[in-house]
Amino acid sequence: MQVGKDSDTEGRIIAAHGRHYMVEMADGALRQCYPRGKKTGPAVGDRVRITPQGRDEGSIDAVLPRTNLLYRSDEMRTKQFAANVDQLLIVVAVEPTFSDDLTGRALAGAWSAGIKPLIVLNKTDLHAGLAAARERLAPVRALGVPIIELSAHDTHGARERLAPLLAGQVNLLLGQSGMGKSTLLNALAPEAQAATREYSAALDMGRHTTTSTRLYHLPAPGGDLIDSPGFQAFGLQHLTREDIVRGFPEFLEPIEYCRFYNCSHRHEPGCGVVAALQAGRIDAGRYALYCRILEENEAGQQRY
Repeated sequence: MQVGKDSDTEGRIIAAHGRHYMVEMADGALRQCYPRGKKTGPAVGDRVRITPQGRDEGSIDAVLPRTNLLYRSDEMRTKQFAANVDQLLIVVAVEPTFSDDLTGRALAGAWSAGIKPLIVLNKTDLHAGLAAARERLAPVRALGVPIIELSAHDTHGARERLAPLLAGQVNLLLGQSGMGKSTLLNALAPEAQAATREYSAALDMGRHTTTSTRLYHLPAPGGDLIDSPGFQAFGLQHLTREDIVRGFPEFLEPIEYCRFYNCSHRHEPGCGVVAALQAGRIDAGRYALYCRILEENEAGQQRY
């Protein structure tokens, strides 16, 4: 039996809705594919091996090795975002008020998965609330997270600010509902609206596509942008305690001074992290978020 070429059997998932996946092959052809069996499905950004069926369908036989997988989870379910991501764009806005808690959780999820974060502060034309938004982002700016200020309605300006930072990378666009994420997507990837209609028709999703995730190829200087649905919660109950700590890079140096190797950085004597907190070297709001995430995960483990 003749074995097909890799280019004929390997591709990348660029859209997902339920158990329907759109796979882009090496030659640019699109195939609607379904995973074999009932195991956990792949994610947008995954490289997969398929068995072609007919002219434009196929079955997903295997997910090729990933560099990372970003997802959120709570006591009810786990939701995959995307795989093989280089950079996470977290969109916040001057108005409506964004959640410091959700922003911090998204950052922790990115850092724990080895993904570099970038924050986009949108709607900077709303001058009345701009100073307050900047002040709320100051703790993460102090950690070295780039914060790009723009108005997504200024299409040319948004592209000019962000395009060089997205080139050559797989970028995931993430944000609470109402932050202007869709406007920013259309500014960066003008073909997104047409592509959305194309994918929706091919995946038989009708008009209701807000729960789907899709990857778009950006115009020059290039790069890819994965758009995900807006969210109002970002659970991290899939993370281990070590993962959670990795999501708070400001703990890295103080941890070296902890008396106990298995310190939880809350109540143990001789904790370097608590000492840094008391000395003002760790932001109190960020530390409180760490404690909340850890407590949620401990409570989840007790339930099981």
